[in-house]
Amino acid sequence: MKKEYDFFKAKRGAVLPTTGKTRITLYLDNEVLEHFRALSEKTGRGYQTLINEALSVHTQRREQPLTSEAVRRIVREELALQG
Repeated sequence: MKKEYDFFKAKRGAVLPTTGKTRITLYLDNEVLEHFRALSEKTGRGYQTLINEALSVHTQRREQPLTSEAVRRIVREELALQG
């Protein structure tokens, strides 16, 4: 290994863009983070991936419009529980 390297003519390598993802800083409650880290240990999947999937499922549930079929199903389920 050399004592010094000459980077005078060096060029920065291409930065590979990530498509569909953005790096952010996010503060989470300790309990939430501990939950996902424990789940990560059990499943062998990354805790950040698990958090991302949970958020994705949550947003998909919120964005689906409430259809008349869904309302009928919900009412039937509620009536069945009462009767």
